[in-house]
Amino acid sequence: MGVFSRLMGTQAAAPAGRTEPTLRTVNRPVRPRALHNVGFQTTAYDAAGWDMPETEQWNAWLASPDIENNFARNQVVARIRDLVRNDGWASGGITRITDSVIGAQFRLVANPDYRLLATFDPAFDKVWASEFRSAAEALWRDWANDVGRWSDAGRRYTVSQLFRMAFRQKLVDGEALALLLWLPERLGTGRASYNTALQLIDSDRLSNPHLAIDTHHRRAGVEIDAWGAPIAYHIRRAHMGDWFSAPDSVTWDRVPRETTFGRRIVIHDFESDRPGEHRPVGGVLKSVLGKMKMLSRYDRVELEAAVINAIFAAYIESPNDPATVAEAMGLQADGQENWNGYQDARSGYHRNRDLKMNGARIPTLFPGEKIVSVDAKRPATNFAAFENAALRNMASAIGCSFEQLSGDYSKTNYSSARAAMVEAWKTLDRRRHDFATGFATPVYSAFLEEAFDLGQLPLPRNAPDFAEVRTAYSCAKWMGQPRGWVDPVKEAQAAVLRMDAGLATLQQECADQGLDYEEVIAQRADEVRAFKENGLNPPVWYGDVPAANTETKPEPQ
Repeated sequence: MGVFSRLMGTQAAAPAGRTEPTLRTVNRPVRPRALHNVGFQTTAYDAAGWDMPETEQWNAWLASPDIENNFARNQVVARIRDLVRNDGWASGGITRITDSVIGAQFRLVANPDYRLLATFDPAFDKVWASEFRSAAEALWRDWANDVGRWSDAGRRYTVSQLFRMAFRQKLVDGEALALLLWLPERLGTGRASYNTALQLIDSDRLSNPHLAIDTHHRRAGVEIDAWGAPIAYHIRRAHMGDWFSAPDSVTWDRVPRETTFGRRIVIHDFESDRPGEHRPVGGVLKSVLGKMKMLSRYDRVELEAAVINAIFAAYIESPNDPATVAEAMGLQADGQENWNGYQDARSGYHRNRDLKMNGARIPTLFPGEKIVSVDAKRPATNFAAFENAALRNMASAIGCSFEQLSGDYSKTNYSSARAAMVEAWKTLDRRRHDFATGFATPVYSAFLEEAFDLGQLPLPRNAPDFAEVRTAYSCAKWMGQPRGWVDPVKEAQAAVLRMDAGLATLQQECADQGLDYEEVIAQRADEVRAFKENGLNPPVWYGDVPAANTETKPEPQ
């Protein structure tokens, strides 16, 4: 018996006079008929047994992450994109998560590791870190928000807009792909100030050359080494569905992951569910894709039924049978209507009946006529409950609250809304951190390396080279959309109590609201100075002015 036969679960050739056994499913053991017939369990765990109706036809199988994902990836992603394009709930859920994580501006907060750098030179201290931060953030703003859009290879978006697009692609496709290009031909007066430019790549273009099957060192376009680490990516020059670039769509480029000195070239960010995974199978909607499609169809059917009921609001019921009506209407032998008889009488009757009372017309009917209204019972009585249950399932799968997804806060009080926000924020904050680490920080590191080489950053005399301590120089935090407040008064009081008790800092509280604490302090100092210069009393929060209506307690003995 060969290896292939053993893997497929076949048996050796049957003796003469006996039939050949059929193939069994891989990984499914033979069910002992004797034990099954007498009612005994075949395994110690119900989840592994074949005796219950719930599991006897459940033929799950084991495979590696790449085998599970790579064969199903294109179909799953295509269906998710179609759902997001055409279903309002799916599109709204993706948009709300993107706005909560990235927001209008994904802001850099440079935070170099001066403690590690101090091992090279004691001049790396807090003062230097503050100076470096101010300079790095100013240079980053100049590059990321350039009015010429030179930071974008396509010259259409700012870096924050590119980040938002990449994060949305990660939610839908499951992965974000980009190239960090070096374009010296764009330098010049009134042109780009840096060679570095970011280009987003559609994840569909990442594939094996000529759609070859996966091999030991190449998985769905990702070339890996003996340890499974990506070393290069095979990217089509054009999308396979781009009719206008057909020659380029069948040409692949092998792009190294990074240069020989460690500068990133390809950024491939995705969330792994299992070790050894090199491509994801889809975004956050993959586990509820079937249910969302059924909900979309249910919504459409209910809407169509309601429209039909609205169009056919009423009809007139005649007392005559079909034969009598046909004879009265004067139907000819060929089926053509000759509008006489009954119809002439009806039309003449209604034309001459124009009864009014105080200017209001009184409707009258021809003898024997009766108006019957259509009883519109749409949507169905259980439609709202079914839709809410489906949306709760979807909200749980994508990591946001039901209120955020549905926009319905009518049955929510402060406590439940706050609890839902706290739970949802755990997932949103984790996604922001993962995207910042996997996508945003590599972009900042590549930009910072060029600024370092141009001598635009404040550095001590014995500063180590950037490539030597790349991580220490590139440490940063990213601020997106603020968490927001459900009750501004209660939550502001709680923030003050946390800071007074030493449980939080002004930096943390400002970061939760998308603010830079240093800018807040500087702005408050400017406002206090303006109050004094104009002869006005500084506000209560200044500190030198006692709060109004505050009782003075006697000194303790």
